[in-house]
Amino acid sequence: MHKGFTLWFTGLSGSGKSTLSERIHKRLQAAGARVELLDGDEVRTHLSKGLGFSKEDRDTNVRRIGFVAELLSRNGVIAITAAISPYRDTRDAVRARIGSFVEVFMDCPIEVLAERDVKGLYRKALAGEIPHFTGVSDPYEAPVAPELRVDSSTEDITESEERVWAVLKDQGLIPLSW
Repeated sequence: MHKGFTLWFTGLSGSGKSTLSERIHKRLQAAGARVELLDGDEVRTHLSKGLGFSKEDRDTNVRRIGFVAELLSRNGVIAITAAISPYRDTRDAVRARIGSFVEVFMDCPIEVLAERDVKGLYRKALAGEIPHFTGVSDPYEAPVAPELRVDSSTEDITESEERVWAVLKDQGLIPLSW
């Protein structure tokens, strides 16, 4: 039916990683795929509890997500991840280990993210009240050549979903009949 692969959503907090990955997850499930969703917030709670937000801890978190995604992928499961994963070299190392890997960069300007942010975290980070906030006081290294770039500030979620689906079909990762 399908082979295992990893679909890796990366981008700043609030860029739409979880929303889009959940839609793709549900669509794959409805098609009968073996699929698991590894959301960054859930992984931090259950697999990476106790890690902070230093570069080393963030890299450890991403490597752990990558390890689980690799296990799933090589056993015929589609692993979908939705994690900020701020450092390019760590994402690239995970990609190299997994092999069958599709990176989706959820791109969105800070100004739009701050407007969307109901918790006010960007406002606080921009005011210097939250240290080590990715994209504000800590770096986010955007992918150089992701398989797909989604501008969530201008693109409708349904359009983004269709674009992800098209990439999966074009790369032969899911059947054309889906």
